[in-house]
Parts: sequence; structure tokens; C-alpha cells
Amino acid sequence: MARLKIVNSFDSDFVLDPEARENLFTLLKSEGFLSQIAGQAKCQTVEFTELLFQPIPYTTATPKGMPAEFEQYHESDDYAIINVPPNFMFKAKVFNPSRLCAIYKIVN
Repeated sequence: MARLKIVNSFDSDFVLDPEARENLFTLLKSEGFLSQIAGQAKCQTVEFTELLFQPIPYTTATPKGMPAEFEQYHESDDYAIINVPPNFMFKAKVFNPSRLCAIYKIVN
């Protein structure tokens, strides 16, 4: 029987190499991708906020699986949170962390 591992703390801090960050932001701001996000969010357009976070394990302190400072965006109808596509991470040469989420502002 597999045991569950309880995570009491998780370091979600990360720093992207400036070139990788620039490449990733270019991909996340591309017109085609913005249109795709707007379609999923059922709105006219979206703007990338340039806010990224690393998903974290669910805990009683972080029930949404994100650092607490980002939960305000999850609870707002004015923002959309997406998983950064793995191919974007690869193209931008972002390998650590292995997963990121991006926050977009919904513009009507």
C-alpha cells in the first residue's frame, strides 16, 4: 500500500535566467497565445501580468496549490491562471522549476 507523504513546507522560490525569462515572456505574450487564452476565458482579450509562480503541494496553509500571495488572483473573476505549456518551457530553456503557472488579466 502506498503511503501519502505530508509536506509541511515547500520552497516555491525560483529565479529565471534573464534570457530564458525574456524568451518565455515573448512566448506568453504572443498574439496567437493571447487569443487562445482569451477564448478559454470567454473574454475579448487578456494581458499577461508578467506574474509567474511554481505550483506547490496542497496543504492546509496553501489549499489552492499555489503560494498564498497568489490566491487573490485565483479568487478573482478578473484574472485567469494557466499552466505554462511544456513546449514553451522547453523553447525558452526553462528546466528548473519544471512547472510554472502564469497569470493573465481579463480585459473586456
